[in-house]
Amino acid sequence: MYAIVEILGQQFKVEVGEKLCVHRISEAERGSNVEFDRVLLIDNGGTVSVGTPVVSGSKVVAEVVSHVRGKKVLIFKKKRRKGYRKLNGHRQNFTELIIKEIVS
Repeated sequence: MYAIVEILGQQFKVEVGEKLCVHRISEAERGSNVEFDRVLLIDNGGTVSVGTPVVSGSKVVAEVVSHVRGKKVLIFKKKRRKGYRKLNGHRQNFTELIIKEIVS
């Protein structure tokens, strides 16, 4: 059984027991449960339910494992023959989730 769910504007394919990294959910605390009700598709053993745009009465329950920071992304800008070089770095904040159940 799997579902396609929308979390913070992004779509993820999730299964029960799967670990998932999403953009930081600021209101969620470590160890708490989070419910997502924007389920776009559910496959239950070959029976597929497609929402228009969401499947009514369905939700995905996940537990917050931790809040982590991703790897550093380096942004390098250069203009040739001008002596212009600029190096910036960025680390994105993520929330790790474990999918507990999919309610259809």
